[in-house]
Amino acid sequence: MTTPATPNEIGLEQAAAGMTLAAALLDANGSVLLPQDVALTDATLASLRRRGIERCVVWSTAEPVDPAALAAARAQRLQRLERLFRHSADSDGGARLLERLRSYREDQQP
Repeated sequence: MTTPATPNEIGLEQAAAGMTLAAALLDANGSVLLPQDVALTDATLASLRRRGIERCVVWSTAEPVDPAALAAARAQRLQRLERLFRHSADSDGGARLLERLRSYREDQQP
């Protein structure tokens, strides 16, 4: 099963050769610099940087999310906190900080 491609706006510094534009790339005047579905190359990226282009929209495929892998990663982050605070969790400040970090880690997406 293939994952459908979706448009994703990224900074030009994140763009890499081989990525495909999901939308035409326009300059400040609205002129088309590169049409939709063009593959980026190192040369085009260098040219866009010289022109001051900061963002582009590329096609990206999101990998399917595995709930078991997410749960394992979350448990691993919490275990890491327990290890880091193993000597200071008994103090008032350490306990409060650990509790806040646990809450933050549990609310955070992977």
